[in-house]
Amino acid sequence: MSIVLRNARIVGAGAPPTDLLVSDGSISAIGGELSGDESVDLGGRFVIPGLWDNHVHLTQHALAQRRVDLSTATSAAEAARVMGEAFRTAPPEAGLPLVGFGFRDGLWPDAPSAALLDSQVDTVPVVLVSGDLHCCWLNSAALGRFGYAGRSTGILREDEAFPVTAALQDVPDAVLDAWVSEAARAAAGRGVVGVVDFEMADNIPVWGRRFAAGFDSLRISAGVYTEHLEAAIAAGRFTGEVIAGTGGLLTMGPFKVLIDGSLNTRTAYCAHVYPGLEHSDRPNGILTVPGDELTDLMMRASGAGLLPAVHAIGDEANRIALDAFQAVGCRGRIEHAQLLLDADLPRFAALGVAASVQPEQAMDDRGVADRYWAGRTGRAFVLRSLLDAGAQLLLGSDAPVAPLDPWVTMAAAVGRSRDGLEPWHPEQAISAAEALVASTNGRSRVAVGEDADLVVLDLDPLVAAPDALRRMPVAATMLAGSWTFSAL
Repeated sequence: MSIVLRNARIVGAGAPPTDLLVSDGSISAIGGELSGDESVDLGGRFVIPGLWDNHVHLTQHALAQRRVDLSTATSAAEAARVMGEAFRTAPPEAGLPLVGFGFRDGLWPDAPSAALLDSQVDTVPVVLVSGDLHCCWLNSAALGRFGYAGRSTGILREDEAFPVTAALQDVPDAVLDAWVSEAARAAAGRGVVGVVDFEMADNIPVWGRRFAAGFDSLRISAGVYTEHLEAAIAAGRFTGEVIAGTGGLLTMGPFKVLIDGSLNTRTAYCAHVYPGLEHSDRPNGILTVPGDELTDLMMRASGAGLLPAVHAIGDEANRIALDAFQAVGCRGRIEHAQLLLDADLPRFAALGVAASVQPEQAMDDRGVADRYWAGRTGRAFVLRSLLDAGAQLLLGSDAPVAPLDPWVTMAAAVGRSRDGLEPWHPEQAISAAEALVASTNGRSRVAVGEDADLVVLDLDPLVAAPDALRRMPVAATMLAGSWTFSAL
């Protein structure tokens, strides 16, 4: 089966419209006078390589669409009221908790507490998951269910919170898989052809089940965490391995290890003390995996062919992660790399470590950064500095932390602004061309012999203003020669 895409403007080629012949899932020819079994006239629309989101939690993203939205709450009292209204309007089924998602308390004038939630809902468990996925806020009934009865703050952070968020995924496989498929189709509608999925689960069997049931909307690179590392090694898994029975769409991803927390939860591990936490038990944030343990884990994983991907947000956590890469002598990725020491910038390129970054988080967290990283924000979310230092950038969303939409991601990277605000540290902006490269990273190209992973656009992304990038009209998305979305 072959299809000719006629009158396509290949972005960046600097050439007039041409034709692309797609055969057996690949681009087999580019030029004029091409023929195939089918023909689609693109009418001079713009064609780019298929886009990747290099960091998502796809199950959490699908679940978040069905939870009470707390993203606009500006205080603990308001968030509690929203949950109370949701309970009175649509109480959960018997035995199930009421779950909210998206609160960000870094700038709230009041503090969360179990009693505050109890004042709104005290008859069923209530769990609020933070927008950064690193914290949960529970009422007394939920604290009792999850083994934390009597904790007056109602707050669980990091390793205490993760089992709770995992337990909230207790949805029948068929239902959850349908929700994930819906989210994947929505992503395809925005030009996404693949994601690196860092869901905290045994991901290869989960995705094997989904592909066996007919999932075909995206390429999936499925990460593995420490809990499942030995099983992956025993099974002979290695990063980049194509998993049989998935049509080549499922591959083994990196080995993910988290060594610190997040900015909004004030658990990112930093060289400085957080204002207001001077006398706490975590004044600098939390280092969840010490450097020597991290080195051992990375040595074990990389020796088996699993590329390490280290979650590090604070500057001290990033230094420790880079030290571990240097000690192990392997290539890999640092996920987030939000606050960096100037001396560490050239180490990314020197060590062959990519910076997997999420520019829209800078737009979400600029106020929190100005407060808790005061005087240091010139080295926060430093995209321009990383590129100038020779580092490879991998753009992503960390969905559901930010929207699973590469155009939102690219707009934040290029414009460093949102909601009519002045650009935040505009010196760290990158060009649209650089953002596009960082959203494909060689995984997809418009060239003969490459997989036909293509996106058709109504605007040229290289000349679009940031606001236009954010709203980029996608006309169609093709994955391995098949349309996963089309409005042509």
